[in-house]
Amino acid sequence: MESKHMSAFALYKTLQPELPPPAKKPCQRVQVEVKKKKKKVNGPAVAIVKKTRAKRRKIRNKLVKAANKEESKKTGPDETHQKKESVTAESLDAVLTELTRVNNSKERASKLFQWLLKPVPAKYFFRETWEKKPVYVQRKNPDYYKGLFSTAEFDRILRKENVHYGVNLDITSYVNGKRETHNPPGRALPFTVWDFYDSGCSVRLLNPQAFSSTVWNVLSILQEKFGSMAGANVYLTPPGTQGFAPHYDDIEAFVIQLEGKKHWRVYSPRSEDEVLPVLSSPNFDQAEIGKPILDVVLEAGDLLFFPRGFIHQGNCLPDAHSLHITISSYQKNSWGHLLQKVIPAALEVAMEEDVEFRRGLPLNYLTYMGVQNSDKVDPRREIFLSRVEKLIKKLPNFAPVDAAIDQKAKEFFHDCLPPVLTPDELATSVQGAPARWENGKVKNVGVHITTQTKIKLLRAGCARLYGGDAVHLCYTIDNSRVYHKEEPKSIEIQTEHTDAVEFLIHSYPNFVTVGTLPCDSVQDKIALAELLFEKGIIHTSEPLQAPPAVQSE
Repeated sequence: MESKHMSAFALYKTLQPELPPPAKKPCQRVQVEVKKKKKKVNGPAVAIVKKTRAKRRKIRNKLVKAANKEESKKTGPDETHQKKESVTAESLDAVLTELTRVNNSKERASKLFQWLLKPVPAKYFFRETWEKKPVYVQRKNPDYYKGLFSTAEFDRILRKENVHYGVNLDITSYVNGKRETHNPPGRALPFTVWDFYDSGCSVRLLNPQAFSSTVWNVLSILQEKFGSMAGANVYLTPPGTQGFAPHYDDIEAFVIQLEGKKHWRVYSPRSEDEVLPVLSSPNFDQAEIGKPILDVVLEAGDLLFFPRGFIHQGNCLPDAHSLHITISSYQKNSWGHLLQKVIPAALEVAMEEDVEFRRGLPLNYLTYMGVQNSDKVDPRREIFLSRVEKLIKKLPNFAPVDAAIDQKAKEFFHDCLPPVLTPDELATSVQGAPARWENGKVKNVGVHITTQTKIKLLRAGCARLYGGDAVHLCYTIDNSRVYHKEEPKSIEIQTEHTDAVEFLIHSYPNFVTVGTLPCDSVQDKIALAELLFEKGIIHTSEPLQAPPAVQSE
């Protein structure tokens, strides 16, 4: 007997619990009854293929019809930067090459961010748009973001990298108001992924920076602009389909259209409670979200920004696929998140230092306080609430704000991507040290640091001191490109060396000689410099030479 072809989606369905099949799924290939069956030379296999193709044509026609209907709806955009002529700029490759010659990583981040936004000035963006409203930048230049990512790169990753469903990649669909995820177990291989895509499913790559060195480089630079983790997802959507339901996110989102085009609708937060939310929303029905404030079609080279809390949805028009990357930041980076660390710590300090916080509650407070007593008119309630208010007003006197900010910084350092080294940094850091194996022996082991050696931090934001029972220096150099794959990295710093480390941090981006480090002795200066060099936290102005060979008599 000839074997029957089973699509990726059909195989996926066989792994699920047996349930009544839902009607008209966009990615499902099923056999349909044919009233008149004709005899075919090749038997059942050919019949199944023809039935599958007929079913797929019906799905395609339905999706195209829905997409045409959506395209006919028009509403005015809220804020757009539309150009009659194309916006020209250096290619991404040229920009990144130029940035390797910029001495200051903060300046490097500002320049890259301005290129990302062009022609919108960054100062205007942060003053008028950031956390406030969406903005649409039309460039009429399909090559503006060329080199950042592509479908060819996507295909290479599927073929060469170890990509797993649910960890690195999702298969999704959204039709008839229903959002579904179709992830099989195991590794995502090209045959299965492209079979899903060909059936009308969207493909989402969750952490492209783990597989693409260009995306890694861009995000590692931008995270210094935001002072918060910069993440990314890549979305590939077939023509005439939609992969996700309307929803809002808990991040600031920069949607960069790389290939094809996509129809986007953005909606205002539905209430004050949903302005700048701390959590992402569930999926919404169309009836719940009202009319869009921005209704645009992004083409290759265009940019769409919307703040957290703005509901959004994107669908492909019938005449083109879509590939876009969403760069995100500012997740869990609000004043409230900082105060979640400050207030508990302030209470601990207050209870240690102020007896008023240690005095006992009234003996009978349960008889007049609590929800069951909240409607009672009782003077004891007013006295109790007044006491609580008085104690809360005293808390700022005990708030260890700097310590709480250091804890936030420590979390950020764990989130960070490691820096992508420039050729000069590689040559002057421990990664480019001359140690090697040659002729059966190791050569050039160790480095020769003297008081005249010029050093500086590898990046402005690659290391930070924080206190506790001991002083530690946390750093990002050894972080993974996969989010939180590694434990946070830090080294303990001797108390007498903290001034020298602060001196290095505040001297950036200038080089300083080891001899100027404020340590007690020359040996301490050199020992600290060697420790930081070996950890990859600093680099030198010139490549280090191996120590001179010792001549034997």
